[in-house]
Amino acid sequence: MSATEDKIAAWLAARQPEMLAELEAMVNTDGGSYDKAGVDAVGARIADFCARHGIRVETVPGAQHGDCLRALVEGGEATAGSGNARRNIVLMGHRDTVFPKGEPQRRPFRVEGGIATGPGVADMKAGLVQNMFVLAAFQACGGAPGPLVGLFTGDEEIGSPEGRPVIEREARAARVVFNSEPGRPTGNVVTGRKGGVFMVLDIEGKAAHSGANFEAGISAIEELARKVQALHALTDLPRGITLNVGLVSGGQSVNTVAPWAQGQIDLRYVHPEDRDEVMGRIHAIVERSFLPGTKARLTIKGEFLPLAKNPGTEAVLAAYQAAAAESGFATEGEFAGGCADSGFTAAMGAPTLCAVGPVGGKAHSPEEYLEVASLVPRAQALARAILKLDAAGL
Repeated sequence: MSATEDKIAAWLAARQPEMLAELEAMVNTDGGSYDKAGVDAVGARIADFCARHGIRVETVPGAQHGDCLRALVEGGEATAGSGNARRNIVLMGHRDTVFPKGEPQRRPFRVEGGIATGPGVADMKAGLVQNMFVLAAFQACGGAPGPLVGLFTGDEEIGSPEGRPVIEREARAARVVFNSEPGRPTGNVVTGRKGGVFMVLDIEGKAAHSGANFEAGISAIEELARKVQALHALTDLPRGITLNVGLVSGGQSVNTVAPWAQGQIDLRYVHPEDRDEVMGRIHAIVERSFLPGTKARLTIKGEFLPLAKNPGTEAVLAAYQAAAAESGFATEGEFAGGCADSGFTAAMGAPTLCAVGPVGGKAHSPEEYLEVASLVPRAQALARAILKLDAAGL
């Protein structure tokens, strides 16, 4: 190990109490995707941390959702012949959570038996803390093989409607991207993820009294029910394609033929080429009226691209695995069914490794947890992986 690597590893090893303090403050701050003020309050903590460590931060305002923060640590030149001198090394993470307003007051941050709990503790406020401290370590100790960019977005849990253009712009010029989503419960990182499309299906029928004038009505709820059956029939588990109508609503009253109905649809797929095929079949179902006289409208509310391997995937995984071994743990790459912003960066051609954050599990549930002992080793592994990029040819 180099003197710089030793210095950075030691700097991080001394800061677990500070990491936990930052994590507690973030977890105890409201930050659901539609709570812009809360997400931006978490962003203010990150900006304050960066200012205290001499790290410059740029804000890209979000109109409806949390702003994007871009922190920059200037680095040295890459070694001769790498071809990547001055290209940005991106550390990515999102500040929003899936939880309703008031959840931190109901379930505040807590550590017991080495396990931290609280809304968003693993997904992914611990990853934010990790990225902050890795940036600060390089700012304090030097040694970065090029500029480090910390990209902290605010709307990932709803498909990054405002964050995606910022992420894609950053990825086009990125040397490599590390997305600090939580490390898997196995300790593994993620090299592949499904893509996802989140849609709203609105049905228009015709109201009528369900007793006195039933035949004059056209039930939007019945039309939705038939469409749900057809949509679910598109699920193809061997191909990794799933359709789920997870929310339904509709109707006017129990004694009225329903004049409207709505279903919210989740599509997941593995291979990029499957997306258009399945969406074409979905549109055919939407356009078909099972009950004559009904009308339907499909709206895409959010979308993730799959995290697919590209030419740099194996090299960045190998660099991280070597860094992990030097930090005291072993890790492999695995596939995950959940979506993440890492799909956008990989699609832009940036070598991308996901789930390099501290280890946790049961995200999006009251049982979400984080292994506190993983905070420092995972931060050290990320820093060491950055220092290995030149040798890896990245």
